[in-house]
This record gives sequence, C-alpha cells and structure tokens, in this order.
Amino acid sequence: MGHQFRLAEPPDVMNLFCVGISHHTAKVETRERYAAQQSEHDLRAESGCTEALMLATCNRVEVYGSAVAPVATEQIARWLARGVAGTIEDASAFYRYEGEECVRHLFRVAAGLDSMVIGETDILGQVKKAYANARESRSVGPLLHRLFQRAFRVAKQVRSRTEITRGAVSIGSVAVDLAVKIFGDLRDRKVLILGAGDTSERTARALSSRGVTDIRVSNRSFERAETLAALVRGRAVSFHEWALQCREIDIVISSTSADEPLLTPDILSPLIRERSDQPLFIIDIAVPRDVAPEVNEMEGVYLYDIDSLQSIAEQSLALRRQQIAAGEGIIAEHVSDFRAWFGRASNEPLPVGPRV
Repeated sequence: MGHQFRLAEPPDVMNLFCVGISHHTAKVETRERYAAQQSEHDLRAESGCTEALMLATCNRVEVYGSAVAPVATEQIARWLARGVAGTIEDASAFYRYEGEECVRHLFRVAAGLDSMVIGETDILGQVKKAYANARESRSVGPLLHRLFQRAFRVAKQVRSRTEITRGAVSIGSVAVDLAVKIFGDLRDRKVLILGAGDTSERTARALSSRGVTDIRVSNRSFERAETLAALVRGRAVSFHEWALQCREIDIVISSTSADEPLLTPDILSPLIRERSDQPLFIIDIAVPRDVAPEVNEMEGVYLYDIDSLQSIAEQSLALRRQQIAAGEGIIAEHVSDFRAWFGRASNEPLPVGPRV
C-alpha cells in the first residue's frame, strides 16, 4: 500500500520551491553530471525538506520540495552531484523558483511549454513517473500531491484545448528530422536504435513513417528489443552484438540509460575501417550521453548530441506561437486557482517568490 495522507489537512510548510538545471541554462555535458537518480529520502533527511521530488529527463534535472526553513540552492546542487568528483563549478547554471513561480514553472514543464521541443508529449509521462516514484518512497505529502495532480490536469487541458502538440513534438521525431536533413530520403538507409524505452519507440515510429524499412533495435532486454522491433517491422539485435552493426548501417540513434558511454573510439575504430569510406552518422539523445565526445574526432564519423537538436526544434516553434499563448492562458488560470486553495488551506498567501 502506498503512502497515505489526508488531503483536507492544511499544509504545514510555507516554503515551496524548485531548484533545477536544464537545456535553457547548461549544455548536455553539464546536465549529465547531475542526472543520476538520487534518494529523495536522503535529501529530506539532510536538508530538512518535508516533501521532495526529483524529476530527471534528457533536458532537465529538477528538485521540487517544501520545507519549514529555506533550503539553499547550493545544498540541492550538492545532493544532485553525489558521485561527481571535485567541487561544483557550474552552480550558476542552477535556477530557482519559489512559491507561485514554482507552481507556474511546473505547470509549464508538464504541459510541454518549457521543453526543447515545445509541445512535446514525452514530458508528461516522465513527470507522472517521477511523482509515482516519490510517492512510493513516501517523499510526497499533501502539498506536492496537490501540486502535481493539478499539473497533470493542466497538461491535459493544454493538449485538448490547443494545437500545441501539432507537428514534430518529441525528441525522437526531431532526431529523425535531423537525419532527413543529412540524407534527404531515408527509405534506403539502415538504422540502428540503441535502447527500447519510450523515446526509442517514438524514434522508431518516426523512422517508419519516413519510409525506413531497415530498422534494427538493440537493448539490454532482448525481449523489449523484440517488442519494439515488431512495432515497426524491424528486427531485434542482441545487445552483445550491436557494435557489429556499425560495419554496415548508416545511422545510429542512441537513447539508453547507461551510466557510462557505450560507443567509444576503441569500440568503433576497427569497425569503421571495414566501412569502405562510407560515413557513419550517430545521433545521441541520451543523458548521460551514450557516445564518448572523442568519437566525433574520428575520420568518417559524424556525431550529434541532444543539444544539436535545439536549432531544429526552434524552427518549428514559430508555427506554434499562437498555441503557446493559449497554453499560457490556461496555466495562468490554474496558478490562480492553486494560489486560492493554498490560501484557504494555510491561512497564508502563497509567496510569489524569486524567479532565477
């Protein structure tokens, strides 16, 4: 049975905040330093937070919390940096939202308005998963529960009342758009997908919609690789043999949850020599990255990481600006409602708070 609490009780804490780092403030090599999942229970014990939730996606790492006394941004950054050698030299990349601005920020995140790909639909599932994990660890109490449940409602309304999700609205689809820019027609290209999660599935579907028929999927769980391959009439490759595919494929799109790079110069060098001057294009959309940066220095290999997709995502942004305004209007209404609930429940106004 999950953690139980009575929502009718007024919140005991007044300090609602979010501390995070994202594609808006830092490059992928900085973000990946903080992406490892940490124990929210440890954060609460060390910081004095009454409630805490960690949200980690390919473009952001954020902590949402509430506490009786203020919790310093640097303390959250140090908690996220566990296992990172040395001091935190990129503290300026962290932003902080408090009170009402924290509420507004979460609503924008859940609705896909703060994403690299505006309107992307992957983020809502990631927010829901983060909430479920924090709930399971008993790190979510009445305030964050109410906040995140409202965020889910906001995201649903923004999707249903606007056309914000129209067009390429996932990292995977933008990665495929990049492949089209490189090759033009993809129908005769051979593609290897590393990973079989949600992002990989959207990538595979986007490839299939572009006419790609040779799609190979490799994952640590061969069963999951088979399932995804079957969806797009591709074929599964044993994870022990994925590197051998690099002898003949045109494109690798990688999105695994590996802690260390899977593709390194040592692995690729002997395979590249067998390609007869045929270039290999690698699109790495994992955080932490699946491909060592040194791979881009290899002759005949062209590496793009998730930050490389930024300009492509921005090209479709102009098409949805009116929808963004409509989404922001919906969010403003819900922020007002949440502020009113907080005031009734706590007999104190929800602080506007700094936005950094």
